[in-house]
Amino acid sequence: MIPIAKPFLAEEEAQAAYDTILTGWITQGPKVQAFEAQFATYTGAKYAVAVSNCTTALHLAMIVAGIGKDDEVICPSMSYIATANAITYVGAVPVFAEVQRGTYNLDPVDAEQKITSKTKAILLVHQIGLPADIDAFTTLCNRYNLQLIEDAACAAGSSYKGKRIGSHSSLVCFSFHPRKVISTGDGGMITTSDENLYNRLKLLRQHGMSVNDRVRHESTQLIFEDHIEIGYNYRMTDIQAAVGIEQLKKLDWIVTERRKIAYAYNEAFKDIDCISLPFESDGYFCNYQSYCIYLQPGCHIKRNDLMQQLLDKKIATRRGVMNAHRETAYRELYRNASLPVSENLQDNSIMLPLFVPMSKEEIDYVIDTFLSLLSAQKNLIAPIEEPAIT
Repeated sequence: MIPIAKPFLAEEEAQAAYDTILTGWITQGPKVQAFEAQFATYTGAKYAVAVSNCTTALHLAMIVAGIGKDDEVICPSMSYIATANAITYVGAVPVFAEVQRGTYNLDPVDAEQKITSKTKAILLVHQIGLPADIDAFTTLCNRYNLQLIEDAACAAGSSYKGKRIGSHSSLVCFSFHPRKVISTGDGGMITTSDENLYNRLKLLRQHGMSVNDRVRHESTQLIFEDHIEIGYNYRMTDIQAAVGIEQLKKLDWIVTERRKIAYAYNEAFKDIDCISLPFESDGYFCNYQSYCIYLQPGCHIKRNDLMQQLLDKKIATRRGVMNAHRETAYRELYRNASLPVSENLQDNSIMLPLFVPMSKEEIDYVIDTFLSLLSAQKNLIAPIEEPAIT
């Protein structure tokens, strides 16, 4: 079976975890501090705060952004459910806006139409690693005095207009889940260049404790901590951070290798007129966290049938990105939602295997199998022009 994804972990990560375990400091400590500093430098942000996962990162971002009960936050429904959940955690209301067909990212035109007097923020998702139009949403937020928060769960290593994701906005949240480009088993990170936000994020992730464990341990003077406000246990362990440090060293190389696989897919599939391929406009640099193909209307094979046939050939795939408003947890609340583009993309998109290291034999087998299944449906015609980002 060729899996849809798998983390690239090697002896360096295993040795780093082993060495950290033997130090006796395995919870949040010096390795976390080092990982944060290196990740901030990599993204171009002033600060980074490591947490237990991206969902907790988003939750804390909502809190420090001042989002609260009955506030509205505009976000895509077409995102993993954690995006909407983080808004709900603070008592706010997710307001789902439409995405762009060519990019799977939030549509600034539809987002602006959803703004009301209750709107306090826009939660912008960089879907499947392709950066959203940050400038458009920065302008929109400035115009309406809104907070801009970036859900960059999939976007470590991606760039927008020459700057890495993580350096454009005051709150950017990353994931290190095994499906992501680099992994710490699980884990997350928030980048910011706002010192006040940085200090409060550090406070909230560790029970609101005024002095963290590492500072107390290193102090030559007696220190008693205070718990300044109600916080959370959202810490990353030093074992995870040790792995993350090694992963970060490889991130650019991993992205380069992922892009090579994506280019091989693009070249092989470019002349099939019943599908749309991932699209990068000038200034948008994608890490290809996922490789997503859209089956256009009129394609003679149904998405689910194609997925099953690929599975029969020992090739794992995944459906298009979920729509949160169609999930049981939100379905009743959003039964009148009108998001035809998001729903159509979910129902007609398929993600192909993409991971490092993926052998040439595996890449060729996926390509040949995919082509043969579509060819059997007599859908190989001429190339189409890809949609532009608007």
